[in-house]
Amino acid sequence: MLQNKIIPFAEIAQLSQTLHQQGLKIVFTNGCFDILHCGHILYLEKAKELGDVLILGLNSDLSVKRLKGNNRPIVPEMDRALVAAALASVDYVCIFEQDTPLELIELIQPDVLVKGGDWQVDKIVGADIVEKKGGKVLSLNYERGFSTTNIIERIKQDG
Repeated sequence: MLQNKIIPFAEIAQLSQTLHQQGLKIVFTNGCFDILHCGHILYLEKAKELGDVLILGLNSDLSVKRLKGNNRPIVPEMDRALVAAALASVDYVCIFEQDTPLELIELIQPDVLVKGGDWQVDKIVGADIVEKKGGKVLSLNYERGFSTTNIIERIKQDG
């Protein structure tokens, strides 16, 4: 059941602790994932290959509005969470209200932290936490030509 893959913020620390105790390598990434596209799918599959469990931190609707403007998100947070949870590469989704995933990273203590290639490793929020415990922080190759903003612009032009 997809809802079982969507973990409340208040429960993510316990889940992560259990996964660590089982010796599983946790990979974490985050984002808005407003209109899921091929670039997202390829990115999440690459992220999943880096460990045993992929946890996706999903910006809440209010967080997306603060980051992207009042016209976003296009898709409500629970719909975005269900779509992300349906992906084979995503093991768990956790919605967070903050503008950055720092608190979520502190709770999860991932072994691997990844972002898209448009992020420099030294600018990735939470990198210091992961590196301090001996984990890896990676900026995966950016899939050129795939962008939610570009998709929205094309829809506006065609509408």
